[in-house]
Amino acid sequence: MKHKVPDDLKAQPNPNEQEPGSAETKRSGGGFTRRSLLVGLGAAGAVVNNPAQLPAQTDASAGPAQFVPVVLKVNGRTYRLRLESRVTLLDTLREHLQLFGTKKGCDHGQCGACTLHVNGRRVNSCLTFAIMHQSDEITTIEGLARNGRLHPVQAAFLEHDGFQCGYCTSGQIMSAAALLNEPCGTDDDSVRECMSGNICRCGAYMNIVAAVQAARRRSG
Repeated sequence: MKHKVPDDLKAQPNPNEQEPGSAETKRSGGGFTRRSLLVGLGAAGAVVNNPAQLPAQTDASAGPAQFVPVVLKVNGRTYRLRLESRVTLLDTLREHLQLFGTKKGCDHGQCGACTLHVNGRRVNSCLTFAIMHQSDEITTIEGLARNGRLHPVQAAFLEHDGFQCGYCTSGQIMSAAALLNEPCGTDDDSVRECMSGNICRCGAYMNIVAAVQAARRRSG
């Protein structure tokens, strides 16, 4: 005859004992544990430190480079080139024509260091493609002086110390030279507004404004 064991005598689970890993599993909300995280991070670090383990990456959308004939007129001289259609005017000047006076600053049209003239108007050359300007007159800082004489803006920048490190200076000068032919108020605040697209990280703004005003007086 089988005797029934009273409930109070049955074996009860010990609250201090748990199955291996069960506590971490519950805390992590599933099968992802602190141990597995650390192991995964270690494996990722090993791959980063050994690039040979990285899988080869391919850009399915990138096809072969397409070169097209481009004719540019820069500083009165004609250049015949073969360029990718996506090459910017800035990179064309610096990398293909070795005209390094036009500076690459932010490369996003925010600092003005790459300013030049296209048909007499100032343009950020990092934001436009070379192929778009085949029939245009392009002037860079190298072509601003005439017959060995400095442009009035160039002379004014020298006289008023309108620069410190000089990296932004070519863009500042090209912007100011174009400003001479633009509607801009006569006061200093108007000049600051008209030159606001050109950033000077050295903070030589007072001298830059003085140089621009001096050049305007000479040209007026």
